[in-house]
Amino acid sequence: MKATMKAMVIREHGGAEVIKPEEVHVPKPGSHEVLLKVRGCALNHLDVWVRSGIPGIKLPLILGCDVSGEVVERGHGVSHLNEGDRVLVSPGLSCGVCKECVAGLENLCRYYHILGSGRDGGYAEYVAVPAVNCFPIPAGLDFHQAAAIPLVFITAWHMLVTRVGMRMNETVLVVGGGSGVGSAAIQIARLHRCRVIATVGNEEKAKKARELGADEIIIHSRENIAEAVKKLTGKAGVEIVFEHVGPAVFNDCLMSLATGGRLVTCGATTGARVEVDVTRLFMKHQAIYGSIMGTKRELIDLLPFFATGDLKPVVDTVVPLADAQKAHGILEARRHFGKVVLDPTI
Repeated sequence: MKATMKAMVIREHGGAEVIKPEEVHVPKPGSHEVLLKVRGCALNHLDVWVRSGIPGIKLPLILGCDVSGEVVERGHGVSHLNEGDRVLVSPGLSCGVCKECVAGLENLCRYYHILGSGRDGGYAEYVAVPAVNCFPIPAGLDFHQAAAIPLVFITAWHMLVTRVGMRMNETVLVVGGGSGVGSAAIQIARLHRCRVIATVGNEEKAKKARELGADEIIIHSRENIAEAVKKLTGKAGVEIVFEHVGPAVFNDCLMSLATGGRLVTCGATTGARVEVDVTRLFMKHQAIYGSIMGTKRELIDLLPFFATGDLKPVVDTVVPLADAQKAHGILEARRHFGKVVLDPTI
C-alpha cells in the first residue's frame, strides 16, 4: 500500500473553488474498520452544505458520503469481509451502543453523523470506514451505479415506507423528481403500485421521470403545484407528499394533500422556516412528518430490488475526482437528473 493518495480537500468554507487537490496520507483502518479503494463517490447536496459552512464541521475535511469500492485492507476484528470484496457503504455513522443503536434506530443516535461530514469521506483514492457499514454490491451493477444507491434510496425508503407507512395504490406527489432522492422516491412508490405525480423543472427531466415510472408530471417552473394536483386528482388531493425543498413549495405541498394525507420532509434546500395553516391541518386530519436518513436494516431490505431490476440507480454524469469543483457546479446548477459520481480511477 502506498503511503500517500490523491484527495480533494476543503480547508475553508466557501464556493466550489475551496475544494482543492492534495497529496495526503492513506488512512489506516482502525479496529472493526476496512480500507477501501474508492471506485465511485456520488455527490449529494449535503456536500454543498458542508462545503458552504454547516456549524460544527471541523476542517480540513475530505467530503463524500456515497462510496463504492474494493476492500484492500482489514482492521482488527473484521472477519466478514475479505480483500477484493466489492462493496457499497451505508453513510450513516453512529455510536453503536446507545439504546437507539441497539434497537436498530441508529439514525436517531445523538452522535449520528454522515461520512464526509463528521469524518473524511470518499473524495479520495482510499477511505477507511466501519466494516459494519459495508454491503455487497448487487449483482449486475457497476461501481458508479452502486455509489448512486445508499444515501438517496435509504432516505426515500425511510420516508415513504417507514415514516408515513405508504400503502399499495395510494397517490404520491414527489417534489423534485429529477433529484437523486426524488428519482429514488418515484421508483419506490411505483414498487408499491402507487400512482406517482412528480414535479420537475423542464421537459427533458419530465421525459426521464416518466421513464422511471411517474404517471403524471408537473413542470414547476410554469405550473402551480397545488392547482395542478387538484386538476390531476379531481380536487381530491394526494395521500402522500414527498418533500425535500422547504419554503419555496411547502405551502403548495400542504394544499395538495387529501383529507387524511401525510406530508414527509427531509430537506430545506430553499430555507429553514415555513408557515403552516394549523386550522387546515387539523380540520383535514393531516400529518407532517420529519425524516432523517434511515437505517442499515432498511438498506438490507431494499438492496435485493436492485438485483431483480425493480429498482435502478440513476447516474447522470461520471467525472474524474480531479474535477470535483466542476461536479459541484453541475449539482448547484441543477443540470443533472439523478446522481453525479466522482471516479478517482479515471
